[in-house]
Amino acid sequence: MTVHMKKPLAVVAHNASAAAHPGSARFGANARTTPTGTANNPSPIASTGRSADAGNPNITGAPAHAGENEAGGTTSSVASKTGKAMMSVGQLAMLTVVAVASLRSLPAMADYGLASILLYLIPAVVFLVPTALVAAELATGWKGGVYVWVREAFGNRIGFLAIWLQWIQNVVWYPIQIAFIAVSLSYVFGMGGLGSNGVYVAAVIIVLYWASTLVALRGGNLFAKVGSVSGLIGTLFPALLLIIFGAVWLAIGEPMHTSLHASALLPPWTGIASIALIVSNVLAYAGMEVNAVHANDMEHPGSQFPRAIALATALILLVLVLPTLAIAFAVPHRELGLIDGINLAFKEFFDHFGMSWGTPVISLLIALGAFSSVVAWIAGPSRGLLSAARTGLMPPALQKHNAHGVQEGILIPQGIIVTVLALLFVLIPNGNTAFATLVDMATALYLVMYMLMFAAAIRLRRTHAEVRRTYRVPAIRLVAGVGFVASAAAFVLTFVRPAGFTGLNSVSYAILVAVVVIVLGVPPLVLYASRKPGWDLRSDAEREADARDMLVNPEC
Repeated sequence: MTVHMKKPLAVVAHNASAAAHPGSARFGANARTTPTGTANNPSPIASTGRSADAGNPNITGAPAHAGENEAGGTTSSVASKTGKAMMSVGQLAMLTVVAVASLRSLPAMADYGLASILLYLIPAVVFLVPTALVAAELATGWKGGVYVWVREAFGNRIGFLAIWLQWIQNVVWYPIQIAFIAVSLSYVFGMGGLGSNGVYVAAVIIVLYWASTLVALRGGNLFAKVGSVSGLIGTLFPALLLIIFGAVWLAIGEPMHTSLHASALLPPWTGIASIALIVSNVLAYAGMEVNAVHANDMEHPGSQFPRAIALATALILLVLVLPTLAIAFAVPHRELGLIDGINLAFKEFFDHFGMSWGTPVISLLIALGAFSSVVAWIAGPSRGLLSAARTGLMPPALQKHNAHGVQEGILIPQGIIVTVLALLFVLIPNGNTAFATLVDMATALYLVMYMLMFAAAIRLRRTHAEVRRTYRVPAIRLVAGVGFVASAAAFVLTFVRPAGFTGLNSVSYAILVAVVVIVLGVPPLVLYASRKPGWDLRSDAEREADARDMLVNPEC
């Protein structure tokens, strides 16, 4: 929220049929639990003309490796019999880099200068790595994503809560991402100041979001295919260009707007509010659980997956840290807006080198990259929610899908929520404050889901030790425990107003975040308590199939 959420284009790049986050990021998740469908009630996935697994990033579609031991050795790989191409360490590492790295969060960290290195590194160690490893174990044991993982550990009520939180944080991520697009578009037309106009930003959010929803309601995967390319052009290319500009700026001795002394490597401490903004880094690393399912596509996941994660972590840090430092070098800290910092950095570089024509071009690419993620994933997270809904957890009206097999019963209410959230940019005078508030909302909701996932991994290792995981996390209590504590600490910090923000005092800020978290987080508990037998529209055969197909390695 990359969102994100919000970095879902990695999945799109790997599987162009995943038109279904946020983000992310972000998470067209959990469609595996959706039944195949009957003549009178066709599956929303089956009716699209694709297999149930084709557009689902939480399913690799790869059969279990029959003779594989826990260390990752294979004696009789099903993949070798079928001729299925396996994923290499480098491929999975790059897939993860595209999934996680996002330009939107860089300006917030650029204000810390050299200290941003440490502020990126700490969340990577205590959150990014545990998330990837734990999700890999769960994904190589159970199909269906976070809904199934948490359900098997703590029951249907908490499983429903987990998938709801994953979905709703993506809903919060959409206006964040489109606000970023709105500001980038203002630079395309040479009207950068327009990005601070709340009415303009809200209008762009509403128009672009509903346009994307209309596209999603028509089904198809054209925009997912386009998104895989535009995401690379609009994210990785600008990041590389920032690195080059920053290196040149430093080499020719241009004025620096941040300290290069060794003491600047440590962030200043002025109270807890001074570090509250750091929680956005946790959200910047969110989404690793999506790509973890591709561990099933590796020939020796037990040994290859940890290597892929180590490589991806190093590359992600380079992609995030170096462009952040480039921004810190060239843009005065007082101008580092949360939304337009990237555009200001490019404008500073292009103007300085006599290439002012480059600002609207790069801003258009950035907007294209961000918009492609919205379009490609507008329907994705809701598919995961629909999977849970069809087990009888939501009213039939919310399970409705159109002739294209798209879940319009969820997409329409989703659009209404986004519209309401967009109005924050009008109601809160300071656009940066509105932006940060939305980030904190998404972070808080998503972090609760991660706490449930880490706790589920620990519990499942004890209660379902018989389920074979193709990959197993060493010292899972320690790894998952670190991730849980990091998520809990970041959750608490989301209620603290970041230093330097105006428009809301500390108490009002905390109350607003708390109210939104409660309002958006309580509905699944209410729905679960009020569920009725008639909400479960599956046939007996479909229920049996759901239970039978849950395990990745059912023969064990």
